Amino acid sequence: MTCSYWLGGAIALALMMPAAAQDAPRKIFRGEVASLDGQMLGVKTKDGQTVSVTLTPDWRVRVVVPIGVEAIHTGSFIGTAQVPDADGVGRSLEVHVFPPGVKSGEGDRPWDSQPGARMTNGTVTGEVIADAKGRSLTLTYPGGSRKIVIPPDVPVVQFNPAQHADIKPGVQVFIVAMGDGSSGWKTNNIAIGQNGAAPPM
Repeated sequence: MTCSYWLGGAIALALMMPAAAQDAPRKIFRGEVASLDGQMLGVKTKDGQTVSVTLTPDWRVRVVVPIGVEAIHTGSFIGTAQVPDADGVGRSLEVHVFPPGVKSGEGDRPWDSQPGARMTNGTVTGEVIADAKGRSLTLTYPGGSRKIVIPPDVPVVQFNPAQHADIKPGVQVFIVAMGDGSSGWKTNNIAIGQNGAAPPM
């Protein structure tokens, strides 16, 4: 479906790539803007290298905004980077809540934020149970489901529109780029943090 999107390889949100590109090589870049010259973005990554990413003509910017965990309820569509325990229950590292009616990157797949992490995007089915350990819920997606625990200290965010002018040197960014590295990387979406913070993905 040409109108469906995926986020951050799973996520994101507003960091959306056409569904047709889901199987194309992709790379995640986390770092700060080094330069912006027309459609060419320079990003200084956390390992100190500067990479070039071409921005497509329709590129957009999203700002990551914290929201209350109570925004997650039965029927919500969310994405979460999580680490499964021995029983397969995922412990969230971050959660991003999609706007009502938006579903992106449904499924469960490896994620690169830390060893053993996965990205799971799905619909909250059944009851959301709150206790001292946080919130427990089940995410359901085509072909499966996973139980998730969201600890109290985990960032919960949504993605709001931002401006091209917000992309300037020093700004912390999260980018999912497509390409093979030899012919270059490109993206149509950039996520930035609020008030200078790094996006939590």
